[in-house]
Amino acid sequence: MREINEESLKLVVKKAVIIRESIIKMLGESGSGHTGGSLSAADIMACLYFWEMNIDAKEPQTPGRDRFVLSKGHAAPVLYAALAEKGFFPAEYLMRLRKWGSPLQGHPDMRKLAGVEASTGSLGQGISWAVGMALAGKIDQAGFRVYTLLGDGELEEGMVWEAAMAAAHYHLDNLTAIVDNNGLQIDGRVQKVMGVEPIAEKFAAFNWEVFEIDGHDPEQIMIALEKARSIKDRPTAIIAHTIKGKGCSFMEDKAEWHGTAPKKDEADRALAEIKAYAESRGIC
Repeated sequence: MREINEESLKLVVKKAVIIRESIIKMLGESGSGHTGGSLSAADIMACLYFWEMNIDAKEPQTPGRDRFVLSKGHAAPVLYAALAEKGFFPAEYLMRLRKWGSPLQGHPDMRKLAGVEASTGSLGQGISWAVGMALAGKIDQAGFRVYTLLGDGELEEGMVWEAAMAAAHYHLDNLTAIVDNNGLQIDGRVQKVMGVEPIAEKFAAFNWEVFEIDGHDPEQIMIALEKARSIKDRPTAIIAHTIKGKGCSFMEDKAEWHGTAPKKDEADRALAEIKAYAESRGIC
């Protein structure tokens, strides 16, 4: 297992702070978009892009690269923020989110932006795409890994479980699915709209290896990702328990922030809270 030390932990915490700041700034500028589910995934994305995945912004199409598919495509701001921080495009592009002619569309478009591996948005299709990528990697005997991030509300889609069945059938141990389990979707509590629990037991029943973690604890995320690498003959699901709107107190655990962008005063307040958190962790 790779060593998880103070330096690597501090790096991903710092990157998560930057990602959250970028989410607030770009959504505040655009005036539309999905805030809550982007913020809840920031720690996961920081660990994927700045510790886990083998990717190079200078060679975005190198065959041996790891692949990431944002199955919950409406959370595009968290992906754009991570890609910008990784160097796939200049950070100032983020202020063009959802603007006419911008490659930063409301949902990711692989034809428009380097680093986007799949055009997603229709829920359930992302994990299906990721299964196809992982299967292709197995057929080609390539060494890359495939990661996909789903929302818990997305698990209501039947094709998610068709994809899960296929992944286990083809023994895709190069595939890791992460569920951003924040308990909320656009219409309210997931359990009230269409209950999906028990999530871990369902993936296990489909013959996946399953880990449950705190999705805001970088060390737990990194350990789970490292364990997933050691699993053979089956795919891995990481059920990450998160809080929608994490990092901005007035947004946290509120369904109304699913698809609402902050107004200027709200963005200022959110950025101040994120900054205060960074200072409390000694991150400048």
